Amino acid sequence: MSTDAPRPATRPLYLRLWAGVPKELLFLFIAFPIGAVTFAVSIGLVSAAAGTIATFFLGLLFLVGALYLARGAGVVELGLLGWVGRPTIPRPDWNDRTAKTGFFGWLKALFGNGHYWLYLVWTMLVNFIVTTISFTIAVVWFSVALGGISGWIWMGYLPEGDRDFYVSRWLADRVLGLGGQFDPLLFDTLLWVVVGVIFTATLPFVTRGLTWMHWGVARGLLGAFRTDALEKEVATLTESRSAAVAAEGTALRRLERDIHDGPQQRLVRLQMDIAAAERQLDTDPDAARRLLEEARQHSKDALEELRALSRGFAPPILLDRGLVAALESLAVRSAVTVRVVSSLPKGTELATELERNAYFIAAEGLTNAVKHSGATAIDLRLDLRRVSDSEETWLDITVTDDGRGGATAVPEHGLAGLQERVLGQGGTLDISSPKGGPTVVTAHLPISVG
Repeated sequence: MSTDAPRPATRPLYLRLWAGVPKELLFLFIAFPIGAVTFAVSIGLVSAAAGTIATFFLGLLFLVGALYLARGAGVVELGLLGWVGRPTIPRPDWNDRTAKTGFFGWLKALFGNGHYWLYLVWTMLVNFIVTTISFTIAVVWFSVALGGISGWIWMGYLPEGDRDFYVSRWLADRVLGLGGQFDPLLFDTLLWVVVGVIFTATLPFVTRGLTWMHWGVARGLLGAFRTDALEKEVATLTESRSAAVAAEGTALRRLERDIHDGPQQRLVRLQMDIAAAERQLDTDPDAARRLLEEARQHSKDALEELRALSRGFAPPILLDRGLVAALESLAVRSAVTVRVVSSLPKGTELATELERNAYFIAAEGLTNAVKHSGATAIDLRLDLRRVSDSEETWLDITVTDDGRGGATAVPEHGLAGLQERVLGQGGTLDISSPKGGPTVVTAHLPISVG
């Protein structure tokens, strides 16, 4: 028995076109004055820059103003196109972060960014031409449509005077060859109504076509370059690789420190106790027995510490029963009450390496909360999140504690190391920790679901 809900009926294409006419008309009507104003101002700024180039700084000021005006006009155009329902155009990278490198670094990035110059060409020339054409067509088409369908109301009030030409009579005599006596004013009115109906019926196609023309021009001149995406991806990969290397180095140093401070010290003490027991075995058997008992306890403690450290590589339960079971086992051993909540669909299979990293991230998040937050209860959540725009799937790991709050990612400390590990997996880390709590740490990891 099917449980699928009936799909709502889709409106016909023509009705959907009509639904967009008000916004499209408004866009076409306001795009022209915006284009005309920005055209005039940008021409003035560039002319002023050319006229004052000898002063350098004044000419530079006018040119920078023209570039930023063009950028603002382009951003407005992209926003309006999105408002009328055209597909989103990828925004360019303006390299605003280079302003932190100083005045000359910012100036170099500004003049070296091809997007600014394309936007300026669009503002000073292309947009003015496009908006003039689209505005003229839209106004004429809308006026003829509105005037035609309402002609039967107002045409009878027009003064006749000595008028001797009627379109209907000319059509009847010259084109159709009908001749005859009829009321030309009546037939002119009917003709106007027919023309108005035709223009009204085709108005949605005209407004849609004109807005698509704007979108096509904007996509070519105002959108991001394909190389922008590649450069951003390369930068992200480089950052992720650096973060992964840093996280691995931090983990190795921590492991070295833990081994030195824990099992290594116990094994040294074990060796010393056994040597002392050997020396006293004949002279003082009771003392030798006590030393051997202490040595056995040290060996037991060292074994427990080695087992705890081995969990940092890959706990057996993670490989045998999966991520959720491993986290539940981790929660049971925690010194603070931990509640594990998973919304992963039943049967979800994650890559082994992803599960391993997700386990380490969750474990480190819990360790930070237990050690530093003063919390009495911790929630650990696992969620799958699908991004509809890009069709990507992410694993969200959220650790929430009711502690004192105020947590920040300090270099060489827990949250900073956690952030490096997440970045190394191509993910992001969000930290929300107001004073007084609660602290919410969420790691977002890109995944492939089997």
